[in-house]
Amino acid sequence: MGKINRFEDIIAWQKSRELNKFIYEATLKHPFVKDFALVDQVRRSSISILSNIAEGFERKGVQEFIQFLNIAKASCAELRAQLYVASDLEYISIENGKELIEKATDISKMISGLIKYLEGNKLDGHKFHEPEEEYGDNKLGQQLFNFQTFQHSN
Repeated sequence: MGKINRFEDIIAWQKSRELNKFIYEATLKHPFVKDFALVDQVRRSSISILSNIAEGFERKGVQEFIQFLNIAKASCAELRAQLYVASDLEYISIENGKELIEKATDISKMISGLIKYLEGNKLDGHKFHEPEEEYGDNKLGQQLFNFQTFQHSN
């Protein structure tokens, strides 16, 4: 695995993107698709996870990134709550609901780990150096690489 220079390199973002696809597939099925309000809420929650990871990464500082990661984590909880409702209403099977909830829980744990890692490795000033390439080489990218390498080795 290379250094993280873009939000697309963050595993939690990649997993959120996958989850979003599963959410859209689940919400297109009958009878779920007919509950326009719940479908809209579930999709918005799912989209919010990957969007906030991306937006936070592109912000100037680590504190802002942590703030957006906290929002993404909260969106994971919101999504899980909505999936319980969908399961209770039998819009999705119990098995499918458990699988989607587990995926959202795993993403939430990844985000929590990333937040703790970033809080323990505060960077002074801005998180980015002047770009050397499209996104450049940055301290935060190296820290994220170190964090994800650590996560995979355990």
